[in-house]
Amino acid sequence: MADIKINRKHRLGIKKARVAAQKVADDLASEYGMTSEWDGDVLRFNRSGVHGELKVSKDEVHLDAKLGLLLSAFKPRIEEHINDNFDRYFI
Repeated sequence: MADIKINRKHRLGIKKARVAAQKVADDLASEYGMTSEWDGDVLRFNRSGVHGELKVSKDEVHLDAKLGLLLSAFKPRIEEHINDNFDRYFI
């Protein structure tokens, strides 16, 4: 198993950060078939071979994902895709 941990500061405030987090989740859902659900300011996501959460605060976002054995081989590509989405939405 492999872990992906990404922390990013932003200046969006909590409401806009939640919208940005949902856009990231929507992109990951279309790319990797993940489902997600909000629990307060935490967006939990999963699919076969991956699960994790995206915690949103007024000035930071923290992603913590665990990849299963098969997806571990794609960790660099997945991590790059997430960072690209963070660059796009958390500006």
